[in-house]
Amino acid sequence: MTPARQIPRCVIEPLGEHHARTGFTCGVPELDDYFRQRIGQDVRRGVTCARVLVAAEERRMVLGFYTLSSTVIPLKDLPPQIAKRLPRYPNIPATLLGRLAVSLSHRRRGLGEFLLMDALAVSWRQSRTVASSAVVAEAKDEAARVFYARYGFIRFPESTNRLFLPMKTIERLVPPARLR
Repeated sequence: MTPARQIPRCVIEPLGEHHARTGFTCGVPELDDYFRQRIGQDVRRGVTCARVLVAAEERRMVLGFYTLSSTVIPLKDLPPQIAKRLPRYPNIPATLLGRLAVSLSHRRRGLGEFLLMDALAVSWRQSRTVASSAVVAEAKDEAARVFYARYGFIRFPESTNRLFLPMKTIERLVPPARLR
C-alpha cells in the first residue's frame, strides 16, 4: 500500500456540511455531478455513507471521496468455483463501494489506493457486526476496472464493469493496523 506521502497530513472523515463540494472535479462527469448535487441527499436519506479525504490543515477542501452501502450478490452471479463454497441462499450479503474518486488536481499521489484501503478496512470491520461476504465495486470505465483488478477484485462472469473482493482477501490485503 502506498500511503498519501506527497500530502503528508490527510484525514478521511464522514462527509459533513462544511465540506466544499461545488469545486470538486475528478474528470468523470457522472461522479462530479453526484458529489456536487446528490451525495448529501443520499446520506440524509440513509441510502449511502460517504467519507471524504481532506488535508488535515484545510478540512473544507475535498481531495477525494468514496461511498459505501449494503447490497446483495445473487448466488447465481458468482463464479462457480466461489459459489460452491457458499451456502445455497439465493442472495449473499455484501458491501457496495458505489463510488470512489480523487480530485484531478491531486492525482498520481497514491490517494486512490489510500481511499480504497480505508473503504476496505471500514467494510471489513463492519462485516464483523453486520454480515458481509465481499465488497462489490461498479467500475465506471476501463481505467477504474484496471484499478480495482490491481487489488484482486474479481469480475462477475456476466458483467464487464461489476467486480467483487471477498472479505477473506480483504483481511489479507489491508494492513492489520487499519483493520483495528
